[in-house]
Amino acid sequence: MALGPIFGVLFDGFAYGMLLFLLSVGLSVTLGMMNFINLAHCAFAMLGGYVTVTLTNRFGWPFLATLPLAFCIAALVSVVFERLLYRRLYRAGELDQVLLTIGLAFMSVAVAAYVFGTVQQPVETPSFLRGSFSLLGVSVGAYRLFLIAMGLAIMLLLTLMVEYTRFGAQLRAAVDNQRMARGLGINVEGAFIIAFALGSGLAGLGGALAIEIVGLDHSFALAYLIYVLIVVSVGGLGSIGGSFVAASFLGISDMLGKYYLPELGAFLIYLVMIAILIWRPAGLLGRR
Repeated sequence: MALGPIFGVLFDGFAYGMLLFLLSVGLSVTLGMMNFINLAHCAFAMLGGYVTVTLTNRFGWPFLATLPLAFCIAALVSVVFERLLYRRLYRAGELDQVLLTIGLAFMSVAVAAYVFGTVQQPVETPSFLRGSFSLLGVSVGAYRLFLIAMGLAIMLLLTLMVEYTRFGAQLRAAVDNQRMARGLGINVEGAFIIAFALGSGLAGLGGALAIEIVGLDHSFALAYLIYVLIVVSVGGLGSIGGSFVAASFLGISDMLGKYYLPELGAFLIYLVMIAILIWRPAGLLGRR
């Protein structure tokens, strides 16, 4: 069997995994830190996608220039929701959190359908991100290479921020023991708000980057929620590295299944999830 096609599939799968990582890492950290089940997480990803679509198609912005704004708007909107709604249910049961956030997800779908319609939204990417080129004899998509670079860069920045900065130390302390962290003068609520905004902003960035790969329509908030939950479950709550490993592995598994086991279709990713969770119920790098 020729190695070229296999490397091409692995490359595409890893690029898809980086997209899943961007969409899911915020939810993994939020669940692990705040024990809050935010099923509306992908609504912020959809918001970031529509910000990019609106700026590029209606106002003529370059695609790359819209990405920081997709991040910032999703982060700011998430802070508003966190302050007005989410904080009221931090001490509530899981059922209350699920009902509130899944309701918000359905509302976001309805709002998107009303404002933007139910058709797929196109986006114009720069010419240097379109097409493909040969790398070591393998055809490599330019946009997928860009997506991998973005995923790796964000993984590195998040790891450095959490492990080697003062904010990261405060955040880890708040996660491990909130009462002790407050006793040491750490603003636990402020740290959680920043982390929540960062996670939602990354989801918004992921939603903007996803348009070229998987498209964008009004059902995005629900259609990709299941993939995000799979990554979170397999990677482990609160683990950036776990989300990265899980997203990479699941993205490659999904792509290999679609190419070489088409009779299974998209079901292979669920089989992989089940096998991993039977082996490690807390996820690959889960804290608990």
